[in-house]
Amino acid sequence: QVQLVESGGGLVQSGGSLRLSCAASGSINSINTMGWYRQAPGNQRELVARITKGGMTNYTDSVKGRFAISRDNAKNTVYLQMNGLKPEDSAVYYCKAERTFTWVWGQGTQVTVSS
Repeated sequence: QVQLVESGGGLVQSGGSLRLSCAASGSINSINTMGWYRQAPGNQRELVARITKGGMTNYTDSVKGRFAISRDNAKNTVYLQMNGLKPEDSAVYYCKAERTFTWVWGQGTQVTVSS
């Protein structure tokens, strides 16, 4: 089993920055890719950024150049540095750990960007 605990959300003004953290515990050696997703009210959950065990990353177009995902395998933690935040970035952000055939979600952390 894998457990994920997210932290770092909050309220920030437009143009500000936040860093989200997701700490994994349990069967961490089974984790391949980790990612951040977000869901705003009335919207579907969408991918924000993903990072493989080897460090390859991909981002949704709307955050390219503003967000950066990183992974500290020694600390079993994945980060999402969010700069230049916009009101449309407001959502609940979820961490996801992908294994070969299954995946695990974190509980989510709220990010609110005021204009």
